[in-house]
Amino acid sequence: MTKRFKIEGIMAAMVTPFTKGGDYVDFDKVGPLANRLLKQGAHGLFPCGTTSEGMLMSPEERREVAQEVMRTVPKKTPVIVHTGGFDTATTIELCCHARDIGAVAAAIVTPFYYGYDDTALFNYFKTVARAVDGFPIMMYNIPACARNVLHPQLVIRIAESEENIVGVKDSAGIMTGLTQLLGNAPKGFHVINGTDDYGYQALLAGCPAVVSGLSNVVCEIYASVYNNVRKGNLKKAWKDQVRLEKAARVFKYGQLAAAFKEGLRLRGFDAGDVRPPQRQLSAAEKRALAEGLQELGMI
Repeated sequence: MTKRFKIEGIMAAMVTPFTKGGDYVDFDKVGPLANRLLKQGAHGLFPCGTTSEGMLMSPEERREVAQEVMRTVPKKTPVIVHTGGFDTATTIELCCHARDIGAVAAAIVTPFYYGYDDTALFNYFKTVARAVDGFPIMMYNIPACARNVLHPQLVIRIAESEENIVGVKDSAGIMTGLTQLLGNAPKGFHVINGTDDYGYQALLAGCPAVVSGLSNVVCEIYASVYNNVRKGNLKKAWKDQVRLEKAARVFKYGQLAAAFKEGLRLRGFDAGDVRPPQRQLSAAEKRALAEGLQELGMI
């Protein structure tokens, strides 16, 4: 029987602080960042994913980061650990670790680099889910990064096949796909929005939660969108969604991990360096980012 799973609110896709040059994870900053995001309005955390530069970390580093997050945040904080990897064995290993340290769920991106058809993807998620039977698993659809697409029909087929696949984080950036998922997914299946541009619309459509990279820097804005939607203050929620969409453009939709870290620095938190081949921002990019945050009223 699958462990009870219910997730609501803003799940901050927290960055991973690295030491100068990106050589090592700066563990002294992981806990303070996690707790900062919670204080700014995040309802939970999503470490080791795309925004976290998770694919640039070794499996051991990913386990250690997840452990440090779990160790330092309040016990009831919902943490979904991204555990997807290039191969099935590593993904299962990381899922087992997420389960064992007390995460509420693991999120698994589609395997990447090679092109896989729907049969291969179905078999992959089925294999992983059954290896951690009873532990909640979320699929993670981000074709812009992973190449392989979880089409709505495939997501629903997998959800109907495996009891412990309890949701999907959809970062495809296609609202019609989100509509198909929300309209046809099994009862209790969590469709979580991963595209900040239309958070308001996704929440109104029925998404119970969002996973947000922008929340590293402007968590208060997204928390206001969510909280006001829940209260029925739709004019206020929409006003903040307009600000959130502007923030998405300021940060160029998360294309450079360094932008989130520079944004954090401008707002008073040193999140360290990025890990190569990610690059630091140029002086001109830093100036433009500062100007954007000033226009948003965040610095």
